[in-house]
Amino acid sequence: MDIQYVYILTNKNHTVLYVGWSKQLKKRLIQHKNNEKDTFTGKYNVHKLVYFETTKYVNNAIKRERQLKKWNRQWKINLINGLNPDWKDLSEYI
Repeated sequence: MDIQYVYILTNKNHTVLYVGWSKQLKKRLIQHKNNEKDTFTGKYNVHKLVYFETTKYVNNAIKRERQLKKWNRQWKINLINGLNPDWKDLSEYI
């Protein structure tokens, strides 16, 4: 059973938040960083991992991703601040 990741990315100014999920987060982060300008993360330079959580089950990850996508911006900011108040890039921990 693989670990599933739900994550939030941002740009350098923290003006854009992107929520996603993956079972291979390191590989997915590389894909985001190499995206072309016609993708959302490429267009807005959203490459900084500021939050992630794990679960064992794909269905739970998908459900959580959908939940976070529906949240308003302030709730997402509060979630990030709760675990990463300095908004450091957490990709080095993956």
